[in-house]
Amino acid sequence: MKGLKAAVTYEEAFRLELLALIVMLPAAVLLGQTAVERALLIGSLLLVLVVELLNSAIEVVVDRVGVEHHALSGRAKDIGSAAVFMALVNAGVIWALLIADRWW
Repeated sequence: MKGLKAAVTYEEAFRLELLALIVMLPAAVLLGQTAVERALLIGSLLLVLVVELLNSAIEVVVDRVGVEHHALSGRAKDIGSAAVFMALVNAGVIWALLIADRWW
């Protein structure tokens, strides 16, 4: 719980993604017609938060090791950010496919 509190306190991206989860959760419940569909919609949003937490942890550790610029530090942060991007793409694809299935 201390980790979640720290993420909410110090990580703007986590707060935004948490807000998106709160806003989209009712839509997921309404949009999903089966338990599996609801699980996919909600799970994709939770996955974004999980990956954001891991990315934030990487960034904090890299910053703790040293504030000077180092290529490997930059690469670690970039790869963590890429993981968040891929989680967002995953959520977008899941939501788009289920929405498209509903309306087309």
